[in-house]
Amino acid sequence: MKRNDEPQPGKPYPAHPTLRRQPLPWTDPKPDSEDPRSSDLVAAILKSPEYREADADTEYLRSDVTRGVRLQLDFQKTEHLLQTHGIGHSIVVFGSTRVCEPAAAERSVTMLEAECARNPGNADLARKLRIARRVEAKSRYYRIAQDFGRLVGNAGFPEGERLVILTGGGPGLMEAANRGAHDAGAPTVGLNITLPHEQFPNPYLTPGLCFRLHYFAIRKLHFLLRARALVVFPGGYGTLDELFETLTLIQTRKIAPLPVILVGEDYWQRVFDPDFLVEEGVIDPEDRDLFWFAETAEEIWTDILRWYERAGRPLLVEREQGRK
Repeated sequence: MKRNDEPQPGKPYPAHPTLRRQPLPWTDPKPDSEDPRSSDLVAAILKSPEYREADADTEYLRSDVTRGVRLQLDFQKTEHLLQTHGIGHSIVVFGSTRVCEPAAAERSVTMLEAECARNPGNADLARKLRIARRVEAKSRYYRIAQDFGRLVGNAGFPEGERLVILTGGGPGLMEAANRGAHDAGAPTVGLNITLPHEQFPNPYLTPGLCFRLHYFAIRKLHFLLRARALVVFPGGYGTLDELFETLTLIQTRKIAPLPVILVGEDYWQRVFDPDFLVEEGVIDPEDRDLFWFAETAEEIWTDILRWYERAGRPLLVEREQGRK
């Protein structure tokens, strides 16, 4: 450090921010010359997991006692990155991971037909063929989801405002929606979840906008924080879980109402009967009107725009910063 002025009595120069002229007593371990056991004892202390700083102790971070911290981190990383990328609004698309594109579904049916021909008495193969044919029939929804993703991806919005397709990031009908947006050159988001078995994100997600979360609860929160509509294609337990949770949140006004569109009336009428629930007195007639059906990508998109026009609300708005 260059000193241009002469030191004055009783007015020392500022101390160096890190260096000392005289080391402090603890900068070296107790020497073995004073106690032959010293090196081994100190080494044992330094190796113990308890001595690690908390943020470097992965075993501690994964323990039950730090679950609250992990929940916060699970939320905050995704939230921070979505904000960084300017993702403020989304249309959430759910649907079966098992309903593949038509060509793949057709190949599966052809393969099973050949196996059944070679094993005409095999009841298990016959059952698999029946299911494969049903999946093939539903594969038309892959094209609808892809077309819808493309419609949203091609929609023009004022500069700085962005509406993205957001899915669970898996294969099947969610892949189709991401694929359509990807084909349009638009950013598209996926929220994967950590599971006990191996999984991969679908290839049509935007790098940097595919996130892997640990907790289903945090994933559900991110699905709805930016949601401007929920579009639900035929699906199973996971799809039903997200659908009914969203309907419950709207029913109770825990979240503001938003369009909820079920694609494929024939399928959904067999899955559940809301009119029966009304007649049984377990939901109100107005709760039946929290969703409706659509059959094509164009109908879904038109319905969403019409809903916001009727509600007197803009499709894209500045996000509120209060409690959600």
